[in-house]
Amino acid sequence: MKQDESEQALCISMLGTTAMLFEAPGALDLHAQRRIWTLAREVESWPGVREAVPGVTNLMLTFSTPPADPDSLGAALRDAWAAAGELQIEGRVVDLPVEYGGEFGPHLQDVVNHTGLSIDEVVQLHCAPLYTVYALGSHPGYCYLGGMDPRIATPRRKVPVLGLPGGAVSIGGVQTGVSASTGPSGWNTIGHTSMSFFDPTRDNPATLAPGDMIRFRVERIVP
Repeated sequence: MKQDESEQALCISMLGTTAMLFEAPGALDLHAQRRIWTLAREVESWPGVREAVPGVTNLMLTFSTPPADPDSLGAALRDAWAAAGELQIEGRVVDLPVEYGGEFGPHLQDVVNHTGLSIDEVVQLHCAPLYTVYALGSHPGYCYLGGMDPRIATPRRKVPVLGLPGGAVSIGGVQTGVSASTGPSGWNTIGHTSMSFFDPTRDNPATLAPGDMIRFRVERIVP
């Protein structure tokens, strides 16, 4: 990719004095996300970088001490992005059994109302793709997924749910995800899975990692 193309709409900003956020141009896209993974692999070994945390089409760098020359660091990030290829991660494929609707899928009907589809059609379209874990974030173990069918995209809720349980399968805009623990959410909850996504007693506490893939499987549909 040419330098002028790669820099189009790039945004690099400091988060306080010891963190920097790199935001790539464009919307949710697997090709761009693979380049984010590549960039994270490269910059995590740069002098002074404490951690490189990939997000959805963005990358956060943290530093042990404030960088002496943030402008030069930003320029280096732009150059690295221009040269970044797509990192192909051979992740695991994990099947998630989901109970759609009922007590643990209280917003399934809202998705039906917004899309004009039937309950069965929404569930079928939600289960059809093989979703890629783009990044972990929001709370420990939570996966941001890419690959949802745009026909079931539904705006986030105007009033968030304050105590969404762990295992909740939800839709927010053009994305879907699974809550790893109880907490607030403005997404539309359409179902629930019994799988655990975070255990602090394990060597690797998060069950999934960027590059892994998820396939939702219908356990049952509760009207």
